[in-house]
Amino acid sequence: MNPGLRLISLIAIAIMCVTGGAQAQELYFPPVGGNTWETMSLSEAGFCQEGVDSLLEFLGAADTKAFLVLQDGKLVIEEYYDAFTSDSLWYWASAAKTLTAFLVGKAQEQELLSIEDPTSDYLGQGWTTLEPGQEQNITVRHQLTMTSGLDDGVPDPFCTLDTCLEYKADAGTRWAYHNGPYTLLDEVVSGATGQNLNLYMNAVLRGPIGMNGLFIPVGYNNVYFSTPRSMARFGLLMLGGGHWDGEAIMEDATYFSEMINTSQDLNPSYGYLWWLNGKEHFKVPGSQLDFPGPLCPDAPEDMYAALGRDGQILSIVPSENFLFVRMGRASGAGLVSLNIMNDIWAYLNAAKCGSTATETLSGAAANVYPNPASDRLYFDAPVTVLSATCIDGRRMVIHAQDNGLDISQWPGGVYYLHCRSANGSIFVRSIVHGK
Repeated sequence: MNPGLRLISLIAIAIMCVTGGAQAQELYFPPVGGNTWETMSLSEAGFCQEGVDSLLEFLGAADTKAFLVLQDGKLVIEEYYDAFTSDSLWYWASAAKTLTAFLVGKAQEQELLSIEDPTSDYLGQGWTTLEPGQEQNITVRHQLTMTSGLDDGVPDPFCTLDTCLEYKADAGTRWAYHNGPYTLLDEVVSGATGQNLNLYMNAVLRGPIGMNGLFIPVGYNNVYFSTPRSMARFGLLMLGGGHWDGEAIMEDATYFSEMINTSQDLNPSYGYLWWLNGKEHFKVPGSQLDFPGPLCPDAPEDMYAALGRDGQILSIVPSENFLFVRMGRASGAGLVSLNIMNDIWAYLNAAKCGSTATETLSGAAANVYPNPASDRLYFDAPVTVLSATCIDGRRMVIHAQDNGLDISQWPGGVYYLHCRSANGSIFVRSIVHGK
């Protein structure tokens, strides 16, 4: 390693040890075995009951199964809906991409792989339909950052067969949320470690922090199922800077920092499979357009999140030692759950005692209906639609009136509405045009 880079790495590790150690003293960590978990009252966490009641009512109406809030590692809110309980298992969907990112980093820490290595070193030549030179240019880092250059517009973007992995652009020159190349990271980890994904996960992550759960093959995907508290444990490990109650689960402070910071210039709101708030613009799955502003306007700038289909959310704020977990279903949430995550943050802000953010709820309450729709969209709060972009990149002309938004002439497809609420906050809503 270059001496200068080595010095920088050592400094970064020293800083992480100092800050991580200090934070670990402030954070509570539940025992690895058993169901014991200390709690904190709403008032201690700065919440007022009326605002929390509104939040929980909103979550119930949004087909939530579980919602947990942790402050300083302690449970402040733990709410379950329908027949769901703390022992129920639920799928993480794409939120589990962050588990894979952690495992890749751990394997690199153990010198079993390098993210700078060509993916072909672990999957063999011919894992795509690309020319040998093009394929050799795809590295593990490109898989982590969604910049493989492989075509996400193929009929099945989840497919991991070589025949589904086609050239679109040179590696590192195009950001696209593409599940096929991501899923193959699991085979990279298995090939590098000599263990199947679940065995390695249990040895280096799940076991040491007391998680439960399992990766289960579903079609081309490896879907992680666990209890909500297990997702909260992973979030708490992240809050601890990769440390759990004084034990370093990940010692590589440089990789840990890179994982939750901008990983490339094409989409600054994306790290190593983590979504990042507080950046100047962001891209969404299925589109090459840049949306201005932060990913989640109502959340703190340093918030980062694991996001999955149907509203699987792990949202983490290091500056506040705060996180929440949401599991369930969410109609129209798409592959990632930007809408409902921002709504939850709006309600959380309004639930703070003495909050002046009640107007923030104008954005959270701006539900779009019907969804799917074919003729006209309506909003149940004052909203200005700034732009509408189809998932294939087409922009639609907006003709908004008091009685809604006329979409009768739009081609069918999934659209992202870029909106401004009555209080001036900017947010995105996804809708399905069923024409």
